[in-house]
Amino acid sequence: MFEHVREDWKNYDGDLTRQGLWVMLVYRFGRWRYRIGPRWLRLPLSFLYKALKLASQILTGIDLPCEAQVGRHFTIEHFGDIIISGDAVIGDDVTVRNGVTIGLKRTNEPGSPVIGNRVDIGAGAKVLGPIRIGDDVVIGANAVVITDVPSNSLAVGVPARIKPRTGAGR
Repeated sequence: MFEHVREDWKNYDGDLTRQGLWVMLVYRFGRWRYRIGPRWLRLPLSFLYKALKLASQILTGIDLPCEAQVGRHFTIEHFGDIIISGDAVIGDDVTVRNGVTIGLKRTNEPGSPVIGNRVDIGAGAKVLGPIRIGDDVVIGANAVVITDVPSNSLAVGVPARIKPRTGAGR
């Protein structure tokens, strides 16, 4: 846990005013508490986690449950309105901006997205359903992604159109 916390601290330049750092600290604590063996010892830590998570949700507008699998250097760039499903899988070096939803397509249909490494998700984007997002993908602002996106692609529009990434943006 402490190695991840140090990486998160560096990722956010040690700036305590960045709400993404608060959320990541609570997330890392929530993941770490599962490693505590005796139930009687884990129980008060679980209560503390739930209180911290609720406080961070209220203060930041960001919902990142510890059940989600988040890789290294996950960056929440802007404040608020970010929802990540508990069964989402997110790779390394992923950046998320405000208004992003990563989760279920419909309430009765299981499955959340699996997001690759070095993915940049623009403000207001929705990534929904049991889909796979490849590595080095850019998802444009307000895009609604409901199909798989191959590596080195750009997804823009509603519903998202997939285009290969070219030029200086790579």
